[in-house]
Amino acid sequence: MKILVPVKRVIDYNVKVRVKADQSGVELANVKMAMNPFDEIAVEQAIRFKEAGAATEVVAISIGPEQSQETIRTALAMGADRGIHVLASHDTEPLAIAKIIKAVIAKEEPGLVVMGKQSIDDDSNQTGQMLATLLGWPQATFASGVELNGDSLNIIREVDSGLEHITCPMPAVITVDLRLNEPRYASLPNIMKAKKKPIDQISLDDLGVDASQRLKTIKVEEPPAREAGIMVDSVPSLVEKLRNEAKVI
Repeated sequence: MKILVPVKRVIDYNVKVRVKADQSGVELANVKMAMNPFDEIAVEQAIRFKEAGAATEVVAISIGPEQSQETIRTALAMGADRGIHVLASHDTEPLAIAKIIKAVIAKEEPGLVVMGKQSIDDDSNQTGQMLATLLGWPQATFASGVELNGDSLNIIREVDSGLEHITCPMPAVITVDLRLNEPRYASLPNIMKAKKKPIDQISLDDLGVDASQRLKTIKVEEPPAREAGIMVDSVPSLVEKLRNEAKVI
């Protein structure tokens, strides 16, 4: 079985995001970029499937500018076998990404797609669901536990009321949550090996997908600063403020 893992290049989660002076977006110049953390979990899970003998190949795919190949190399250093880079010169929206991945799936014919539940830059949480719908495949979202069982998957999902256990036939699309696993660090030998692993670059024209932007960002601004807290000297004073100032009781 072949597993396809989409990976996205985002601002490193340790970096403080800054809004551009003209409020047209966030500052990306001279900013450290990295693989989306949820996608790291997806790569790790795919590699674990392969190590367990349930998969024969793990293919990482990224959609974006030339620098997206660095993100693919990270997946290859973790243990993916090869990469596919779909060159896109502008930001792609979730529906366009789903259509692009669908076109790649038609060529690659994987038995499973494992992807992060969302990216930390726009937090859309849409691509996995859209992809499954376009393919007509079963989907299991927010997976915090995954177990292969023949031609199906046993999935544990975190929901508001607790843990939901479902069975999902393959081929399928899985979107993974934080508690599924702990991604491995790429060792220096594997980083060197990753440089020799193949990355196929294709264009949107090759796939015949219209990835034109349908959404326009009007303005990006930082959230308002939180007001400083105050100290109260008694419970009656606290109740008074909650009633008259905060209007919560």
